[in-house]
Amino acid sequence: MASPHPQRKEGEVGGDIAAMASGDAAAAASPSSSVPRMKLGSQGLEVSAQGLGCMGMSAFYGPPKPEADMIALIRHAVRRGVTFLDTSDIYGPFTNELLLGKAISEGGLRDQVQLATKFGSRHFEDGSREICGQPGYVRAACEASLRRLGVDCIDLYYQHRIDTRVPIEVTMGELKKLVEEGKIKYIGLSEASASTIRRAHAVHPVTAIQLEWSFLLVGIVAYSPLGRGFLSAGPKMVEKLSEGDFRKFFPRFQPGNLERNGYIYEEVKKMAERKGCTASQLALAWVHHQEGVDVCPIPGTTKVENLEQNVGALAVKLTPEEMSQLQSLATADSVKGDRYPSMENTWMYSDTPPPPGKKTTL
Repeated sequence: MASPHPQRKEGEVGGDIAAMASGDAAAAASPSSSVPRMKLGSQGLEVSAQGLGCMGMSAFYGPPKPEADMIALIRHAVRRGVTFLDTSDIYGPFTNELLLGKAISEGGLRDQVQLATKFGSRHFEDGSREICGQPGYVRAACEASLRRLGVDCIDLYYQHRIDTRVPIEVTMGELKKLVEEGKIKYIGLSEASASTIRRAHAVHPVTAIQLEWSFLLVGIVAYSPLGRGFLSAGPKMVEKLSEGDFRKFFPRFQPGNLERNGYIYEEVKKMAERKGCTASQLALAWVHHQEGVDVCPIPGTTKVENLEQNVGALAVKLTPEEMSQLQSLATADSVKGDRYPSMENTWMYSDTPPPPGKKTTL
C-alpha cells in the first residue's frame, strides 16, 4: 500500500506554504507557490494533495454564489496548485458543472486540472429524482457531463450513490466501456460498502472512493473534511446558515447534538492555538497524516481567504501523540448525530444484488 503522505516533488514546497501558515499572505500568494502532488490509487492518477470541492458554489449551501466570483476563485485555486476539482451533475442540478466548464475554458487551464464529476441521480421533469445505475443512464449522464464541462474526457468519474436494484457489475461494465472509448480516464465510487467496492474492483480497477476506507489499492477522497464547515467556526456557523442551506436539517447540528459537538470543536480549537494554526487547518492536517492509505481531502469554499487557509494545512505537522489526541475526540461515541437526516443512500445500505445466475462471494 502506498504511503498516505503526498510524494512531494523537489522544489514544490518551501517557504511559500510555510509563510502562508504563519500568516504571510503576500508570500503565500506568490506565483511560485505550489501544492504538493500525490498519487491517487494505483492506476496512475496524480492530483494535488488537496482538492477543491465546488458544490457550495452552486447548490445546497444557500443561494448560488456570483458566477464571476466563483470563476475567479477556481482559477486562483489552480494558480495556487489546487488542481483537483470536484463537482457532480446533481449540484444545481447541472449548474456547477457548467460553472466549472467556464472556469477552465481559457488559458490552457483544462490541461492543468484533474476533473472529477459524478452521476447516479436521475432527474425528471416534475422535479423528482431517483438513484440509477442502469447502463443506458450511465452513458447518457456521462455524455451530458462532458458537454456541460466542455471537455472530451473526464479524469475521474464517480458513481455518486449506489443503485441497490442493479448489480454493481452491470454499472461497472458500462463504466469500463466509457474508459475504453476514452470518455473517462478513471472510475470512482462514492458512499459504497466494502463488498460493493470489491465486486466493482473485480470488473475494472476502482481508482478512488469517497468515505469508505478499504484495503484495496484505491485512493480515498475525503469530502466535507471540515465537517460541513463546523470545524472552521463551531456552533456559531450553524447560527449563520442562510435559508435554503440544507445543513440546517443535519442531525449533528440539532439541539443537544450541537452542544456536544461544540465541545469537540473547542478542544480542537485549543490544540490548534497551541500549535499556531487554525482549527480548520488542524482538522485538514489530521486527514493528511492518516496512515496506510492515500487520502486527498477536498474542502469546499467560496472565499479566496479560506482557500489559502486550507492550503496552509499542508504545512502543519502532527506528532503521533497529537494524532492520538485528535482521534480520541472523533470516535463514533463522541460525535453526536448522523451525517444526514436519512442514511438510506450511504455506504451502510449500498450492497447490490448479484448478477443473474451468480452468487456474490466477495
